[in-house]
Amino acid sequence: MRVIVVGAGEVGFHTAERLALEGHDVVVVEHSRQALRSVEERLNVMALEGNGAEARVLEEAGIGACGLFIAVTDVDEVNLVACLLAKEYGVPVKIARVRSVAYTGRGAVLNAEKLGIELLINPLEAVAQDLINIASHAAAVEVAEFAGGRILFVGYPITPDSPVAGLTLAEIGELRTMYPFVVAAITRHGRTLIPRGDDRVEPDDHVFLVLRREDLAAVRYMFGLEKRQTRRIFVFGGGAVGQRVAEHFEQNRAEVTLVEPNRARCEELARRATRATVINADITEVDVLLSEGIGKADVVVATTPNEEKNILASLLAKRHGARRALCVVDRPAYVGLVPSLGIDACISPRLSTASAILKYVRRGGVLNMATVEENQAEVLELRIPEAFAWARRPLREIPFPDGAIVGAALRGDQAFIPTGDTTLDPGDRIVVFALPEAVVAVEDFFGTS
Repeated sequence: MRVIVVGAGEVGFHTAERLALEGHDVVVVEHSRQALRSVEERLNVMALEGNGAEARVLEEAGIGACGLFIAVTDVDEVNLVACLLAKEYGVPVKIARVRSVAYTGRGAVLNAEKLGIELLINPLEAVAQDLINIASHAAAVEVAEFAGGRILFVGYPITPDSPVAGLTLAEIGELRTMYPFVVAAITRHGRTLIPRGDDRVEPDDHVFLVLRREDLAAVRYMFGLEKRQTRRIFVFGGGAVGQRVAEHFEQNRAEVTLVEPNRARCEELARRATRATVINADITEVDVLLSEGIGKADVVVATTPNEEKNILASLLAKRHGARRALCVVDRPAYVGLVPSLGIDACISPRLSTASAILKYVRRGGVLNMATVEENQAEVLELRIPEAFAWARRPLREIPFPDGAIVGAALRGDQAFIPTGDTTLDPGDRIVVFALPEAVVAVEDFFGTS
């Protein structure tokens, strides 16, 4: 279909790239000539210079034939006006990125329904939720839930003393009767592969698993991962993201320390806090942090707008004894670099927002999806259609697309990990891990595109 993306920043660029790869007719509208030049040089889309909140520009972009309109500039009002114009032209699906809680918070006077916009995405809320998910699962570098939370996709680092370090996938597979799971992928030195039986798990790998929630404790034991809840957490940065993360763990009765350099903001946070300790300090003031117990932290979450400071503060916290460190970074180069520095996980607002957009766009047979920050692979929850050509055939006989693997299935109320003898029946829900180049083939294979 014709898709118009207003805004060629990181979010707009990434969203346009993914939709173009899936065969959509994408038009990117951007007022900055420099940003537009990057789109023209790197993407197979139509690039149009202009203000996406002007009717004349949208008509030139082909708004009359548009099936999906996405406004993701850095200005909330431009995004909203652009979507309201798209509504007047009869575009069926409109998505806007907005940073202000005035449009997405509880009791908002103007929300998505009142504006007639199908989806309003607050990137800060998306980032906060991703950080909460990972921080809540000890040792995880990636977490996503499917089938109403009954199936988990988790990524774990492999340490030299891990019980599975040095084992082949075939050897690990022999333990599946006791620990049912699927190794969906392995990331090694920046390269991601879907492993075969003779592939070996090595120290410093990141291993991505699909498993049932009730098997999580057993699988963690097999991988030698410490069973320890997140009880003591330091949050660096008292902005919207840091506040949301701190409030979540306060509600779960964790010991929360919130570090914010702006004194006025600290006083506001202290008034709102129910259990958290609020510290007025720079996040790199090591002496202050040590006196507050940073060395005993279960997890440190760095959420300031300064991604270099987030990285530095995370490294300092780990050096002084914090068990895990998560940080917010947005530059693509940093997203790939951070794991190699020893930081446990990073979250990109750009990828979190784009993932939320793609999750909404892919409806119909695609029930849910998540984008893996580290490698931009996707995890899709699909429903097997009635007309599926390979229904009721064993998985080992199905010519599944290269670069993808079925990790779990749900039939009725029963979640299970498939084997080669498992059949896929119409109505089943399955969880599929797909490398970026395989996503379109998977959707075509199951007739969900």
